[in-house]
Amino acid sequence: MAQIHLKKIVNTADFQSQLREAESHLSRRDAVLRRAIREHGPCLIRRHSRYFETLVAAIISQQISTRAADTIEARFKAIYAPARFPTAEQVLETPEELLRGAGLSSQKLKYLRDLAEKTADGSLPLRKLARLSDGEVIEGLTAVKGIGVWTAHMFMIFSLGRLDILPLGDLGIRRAIERAYGITEPAEMEQLAERRGWRPYRSVASWYLWRLVD
Repeated sequence: MAQIHLKKIVNTADFQSQLREAESHLSRRDAVLRRAIREHGPCLIRRHSRYFETLVAAIISQQISTRAADTIEARFKAIYAPARFPTAEQVLETPEELLRGAGLSSQKLKYLRDLAEKTADGSLPLRKLARLSDGEVIEGLTAVKGIGVWTAHMFMIFSLGRLDILPLGDLGIRRAIERAYGITEPAEMEQLAERRGWRPYRSVASWYLWRLVD
């Protein structure tokens, strides 16, 4: 246990060091981001391994308010109390009536079961995602019904801690770039990121862009 705990501390410290390097890199390359970094402080991207829980929450929250999503997710979790969160196998064993009673629509119920099935049978190898390439992660996640590229990008940034993702499918990112740089076309936004030297830290650049429109 002590060795596992020590490894976790080392990994966390290493990731924090990467974030500080990213902030330094972006500050040197881009005056807009330099001001954002000074104003908003350290980047708060964090890695975690609650992959199944995160993807379930992403499905639940689709096209509804944050408040409604929180309510449905709480009801969903209550089905499995006192466990903190169910396994994929437990979700598959749950009668549909209970899941509908939590507020899941028929469509989201299909998405949730597809996620649980692919997780349980290993076709979506959640434990291995951290070792896969960006393209492989996107391919694996988007094979699940109801999960698109935007969700995959958010997962890669905020779960896997991938530091070089530019999620131009996100409206907030596009609005921030338009306001800060006067650019409206996604292709030009890609070029902007290259000219401004955001690589290999486009996720961190994105985090600060979100702060600009919050």
